[in-house]
Amino acid sequence: MIQFYYNNAPNPMKVALFLEESGLEYSAIPVDTRKGEQFTPQYLALNPNAKAPTIVDGDATVFDSNAILLYLAEKTNRFLPDQIDRPAVRGQFLSWLMFVASGVGPFSGQAVHFRQYAPKPQEYAMTRYGYEAERHWKIIDERLGRGKYMIGSAYSIVDMAVWGWARLVPHVLGDENAWTKLPNLKRLMDEINARPAVARVEALRQKHAFKTELDDEARSYMFRHLSRATS
Repeated sequence: MIQFYYNNAPNPMKVALFLEESGLEYSAIPVDTRKGEQFTPQYLALNPNAKAPTIVDGDATVFDSNAILLYLAEKTNRFLPDQIDRPAVRGQFLSWLMFVASGVGPFSGQAVHFRQYAPKPQEYAMTRYGYEAERHWKIIDERLGRGKYMIGSAYSIVDMAVWGWARLVPHVLGDENAWTKLPNLKRLMDEINARPAVARVEALRQKHAFKTELDDEARSYMFRHLSRATS
């Protein structure tokens, strides 16, 4: 049985969606980052980057949400694009999966951080990351304007990777009307959200009471750079 180390952040939820879609047996193990559980020696032995998610599948340990999605898709031969063996299709598949990994996720996360969590106003950072997050989401929206899914006509892990962060688009962009600017993405989100697997993911989100208070203890674990700034 797969051990799935998770919390309710966007990246673990991508993996939760795959696990629920595929029906793979798994044990969900919470990692409460506001309590510092990501820094225990036991967890660092699995994921030296001290982030969630991580999976342990027999002898295999995989961390980083997009790496996990790729590992599980190839393990099960499910939720891969049609004709994945064709170089042209595989090239597009890997390109868009890595676009989410290296662009959409990081810029969306930093946009939220500097607007909501930075200890003092950071106008330059807020402008930069807000702009880049919106630019990346517009690229995704344009892509979805050309086809039903990110890669051809089949629902794949690239769509799951997009879903993980897209659930929070209004929050990411600081705009409650953000969906009006991203109609193609909204269409995909509505379709995925209607899938039974998403209801099961939501049940998982409610299963464990993660710490929600952003107190001094939580800040010390989540924003460890602050100790360097004050030392």
